Amino acid sequence: MLVYPSGIDVSSSALRFLAARLREHRRVLGTRWRRLSVGRQALLALAHLRNGHTYAQLAAGFGVGITTVYRYVTEAVELLAALAPTLAEAVRTASMKAYLILDGTLLPIDRIAADRPFYSGKHKKHGMNVQVIADPKGRLLWASPALPGAVHDVRAAREHGVIDALAEAGIDCWADKGYQGAGGTVRVPYRGRWESLSAGQQAVNRAHAKIRALVEPAVATLKSWRLLRKLRCSTTRITSLVQAVLSLHLASSD
Repeated sequence: MLVYPSGIDVSSSALRFLAARLREHRRVLGTRWRRLSVGRQALLALAHLRNGHTYAQLAAGFGVGITTVYRYVTEAVELLAALAPTLAEAVRTASMKAYLILDGTLLPIDRIAADRPFYSGKHKKHGMNVQVIADPKGRLLWASPALPGAVHDVRAAREHGVIDALAEAGIDCWADKGYQGAGGTVRVPYRGRWESLSAGQQAVNRAHAKIRALVEPAVATLKSWRLLRKLRCSTTRITSLVQAVLSLHLASSD
């Protein structure tokens, strides 16, 4: 395999943050020697998450075995995932915001037609449903554990306790038509064909769409980590990957 220099469009603060966590983890374990330093291990994990490089590619680039790459990446992901904010923590952080925006996104996976639980009828592809909460400026605040793609957004929000948590905190939340009937403080647009809506309802829906569109940068932030654009791992690992990406994003944006 040919090896060539490459770059990762991630801030140096993310690298320092992950390296510090790995250094502390090694100290707790009493590790004396590893094939890679904490800085190189952090760089390896970031290359996997940000660029989606395979274990074989990373093994060739870093001069270690594929098994070593798997262990190093898994260790880094688990450390980062444990640092991700819970829903309760995210709601407390957002308690001073004027409102929040809730949306669901599908992370594509490599599944076949027989895997019906993972098939999203809305997106016409297999994937995992992840709920995203953004602030009024479109900044990513929280991402949920991953559920099979067949799960509708409103059901996913209920299962994660998002609707109840926002209602209890008294935080207004804007969402799209996929959250009809959610209740609580979740605000959705009027249903029906555009021409059947009154002038007032059309005006409300236009204003609602402008506000809700602010969630798109948060979703884009999540998917800027290329590994999440087409996941080829076990579905049981996807939640950890999402939480790891969330932790890195929040740490580098502080």
